[in-house]
Amino acid sequence: MSIHTFFSANLLLAWTAYFVGTASPGPSNLAIMSIAANNGRKSALAFALGVISGSMFWATVATAGVSAALLAWSHFLVAIKIFGGVYLLWLAFKSGRTALAAPVTTSLKAEQTETLKRLYARGALLHLTNPKAILVWVSIVALSSNGSGSNHAAVIPGCALIGCMVFSGYALLFSMGSARRLYARTRRTLEGCLAVVFGVAGIRLLAWPSR
Repeated sequence: MSIHTFFSANLLLAWTAYFVGTASPGPSNLAIMSIAANNGRKSALAFALGVISGSMFWATVATAGVSAALLAWSHFLVAIKIFGGVYLLWLAFKSGRTALAAPVTTSLKAEQTETLKRLYARGALLHLTNPKAILVWVSIVALSSNGSGSNHAAVIPGCALIGCMVFSGYALLFSMGSARRLYARTRRTLEGCLAVVFGVAGIRLLAWPSR
């Protein structure tokens, strides 16, 4: 693969679009922030790795051309939409319950019992159950295309690197001592906002038309 191919204008456009999408505030980033401040660095990185894995799964599906068949199968999108919407509403309930919990220390001890494997699975599930992720990756693959398809082999590694930098950056930043102390003081407000974000996202996903 030549330098010109790897750094073509189409690829740079696709990588820029992916960076803007991953860096913008959303359910995944807000969840990473909350876990980082609540549970610490390792837990947040495990969740972030799950989010990245889910994103790369849809990336592989899109570049392999399978996404067109999946998008054409309405039953698949309906199933993913319902499951994803319900999962987001469950996350909203969990964040709301954390916001209403009285002592911070009790909440922190309860959350720390969650294993890294489970946190990884939660992160992956958050992305795998979002049918909009398929559409996003279809768009990114289209942006990276140079007509011959040679850019498709480069778009995934580049986006994977960007995703690791962005999501891990959030995990590292919000697991710092100052961020965790700020979280302890404003836990109710932050978790309440997170519950609203997850709730709105879940309702919007359930109301999102399948076609």
